[in-house]
Amino acid sequence: MGKTKFIQDFSDLVNAGFPYIYIPSYEEERITAAIEAAVGDRSLIKTERKLYVWTQTDGLVAEGSKVRDTAAPLSALDSIAKSQDDAIYLFKDFHIYFGSDRGARPDYAVIRKLRDLLPVLKASRKTVVFISPKLVIPCDMEKEISILDFDLPNESEMQQLLEELIGSLSPESVRLSAEEKLLLARSALGLTMQEAENAFCRAIVKLKGLDIRALSIIHEEKNQVVKKTGVLEFVQSDLNIDDIGGLENLKKWLLRRNNSWSEKAQAYHLPAPKGVLITGVPGCGKSLTAKAMSAIWGLPLLKLDMGKIFGGIVGSSEENMRKAIATAEAVSPSILWVDEIEKGFSGLKSGGDSGTSARVFGTFLTWMQEKTKPVFVIATANDISALPPELLRKGRFDEIFFVDLPTAKEREKIFKLHIQKRIATDGIAHEIVPDAQTCKTLAAQSVGYVGAEIEQIVISAMYEAFYANRGLRQTDIEKAIRDTVPLSATQREQILELRAWAKDRAVLATAVEDRESDSDASAQEDGGNGFVHSQGGRIVDFDL
Repeated sequence: MGKTKFIQDFSDLVNAGFPYIYIPSYEEERITAAIEAAVGDRSLIKTERKLYVWTQTDGLVAEGSKVRDTAAPLSALDSIAKSQDDAIYLFKDFHIYFGSDRGARPDYAVIRKLRDLLPVLKASRKTVVFISPKLVIPCDMEKEISILDFDLPNESEMQQLLEELIGSLSPESVRLSAEEKLLLARSALGLTMQEAENAFCRAIVKLKGLDIRALSIIHEEKNQVVKKTGVLEFVQSDLNIDDIGGLENLKKWLLRRNNSWSEKAQAYHLPAPKGVLITGVPGCGKSLTAKAMSAIWGLPLLKLDMGKIFGGIVGSSEENMRKAIATAEAVSPSILWVDEIEKGFSGLKSGGDSGTSARVFGTFLTWMQEKTKPVFVIATANDISALPPELLRKGRFDEIFFVDLPTAKEREKIFKLHIQKRIATDGIAHEIVPDAQTCKTLAAQSVGYVGAEIEQIVISAMYEAFYANRGLRQTDIEKAIRDTVPLSATQREQILELRAWAKDRAVLATAVEDRESDSDASAQEDGGNGFVHSQGGRIVDFDL
């Protein structure tokens, strides 16, 4: 094993005489191998040390020999105090004696013993290392324990694992080019070494070898990682950019940032984008855009459920947020979708939850500002005025987009999309053709309707045609339009407030030329209030 950053950092802590080191990770084997490499290299750890490994089943073990009667934690710690060896003691799963987030009581006798052992460790060349899948530190030991992070396998390690597995296969069963091998290795980033090996081996069994179809199996393994958090949802999406009717300005912005996490972008010294906040009228395509982004960029989409963050026993909300962030980074590059973000962070000033919301918000805010892993955050909000101003300043999100009521041109595209999607059924003679004239007529009759309402109008018309046992007609859709009261009528005041807020603070998701060419219709929709012309508003065009 080469000299990694972890090995160097670990060696520095040992040489500096740090008594307790805590490494939160599932990867015991890789950590043990890294520590063994450090112990065996005099250029790293200056004095010779013996390595002991402790488990509850075997007690202390060094070089294959067990130290008698050390399976109990207190006995093991007694043995360390009496030993004359310069040594590193590696304790596995010791967090169970520190308590847990499920209400388990800490073992105070063990904690007291660790504190009593502290002078012995400082006066000798002894270091105690804890490896655990979760970070649990008793408050009594917070000042004495140093936390050392252990990164997941990098690209070269994944490539090495893949090549080792390929080497065990017959040459004819491997149907991968050099570029495809690299793609498979990169797609496995975010998995532990064991998870990656499981995914590759599963692909080998299923495909009777290895080819590019193994990508889908690796994504399934990542899905398992996400599900285990309990607060994130892995969203499968087969949408593409053409499934979004209108919003050309937003789509151009997203397309220009595709592949910005690649090595080519890094060589260009281009930082990965942080995220985007999309606000606007409900039902105008904010959530659809988040789902389409996953397909456009070819990245996993993780949906963060704020309701699941604020749940459980005291202290679990903060842990849930940290777990969600860690998982999103583990499967990076990825997209983290926070839907209706205002519902999670709108009540910070009330203080009715003993500061829990403020602490969770602080954790999320700090991560947004300082994150280095390529996790793109897409947050959607219907009521952006309810969000704290700290979240909206530059540096958190790259841009804030406002999605207004769709223009006539956008409504034409939305009608065409939904009609085409639903009349593609074999064996049914539909009586409507979604050509330019038909969609233009329907768009003219649906001034003020949002995309979600247009979709439901087409579905209602399909029910009408199904009940009559015939194909869909244009008159069915026109009737559904007349029978629907649009959101722009029922929530007119709220929409105008949204527009007033966004006028100088957000970028229009709709291209300027689309909005200006629709100025007469827009004026009819809002009585002259809104983004009819570019004067006085922060209207920016990302025209290609």
